[in-house]
Amino acid sequence: MTEGELRSLCQWLRDDSRVRRHAEIALGGPEPDPGTMGSPLEYVRLALDTGFDLANLAVAWFTWRATRPRPPAVTFEHEGATVTLSGEDPETAARLLEALTRRDG
Repeated sequence: MTEGELRSLCQWLRDDSRVRRHAEIALGGPEPDPGTMGSPLEYVRLALDTGFDLANLAVAWFTWRATRPRPPAVTFEHEGATVTLSGEDPETAARLLEALTRRDG
């Protein structure tokens, strides 16, 4: 995913009231090298509260993805587990994201 696509996705999530109501949304990347002005963006960080419904994230992602001329895959990471979504419908995406955040025990 390009930096422009990351910025677009971040703004899309910020504009979606179902997502922003229960999430802090920010762009991120690695620490800049000494003497440089910054590093390229590599991810959108979501800090979700307990009231967040993952189906809303799946729908927001799917809707944003449909606006792209060449829809990119998106990788979600949570506590060492990853899920990459590419062509899934919102319901499948919601189930995958739920599996990603499900905890045993």
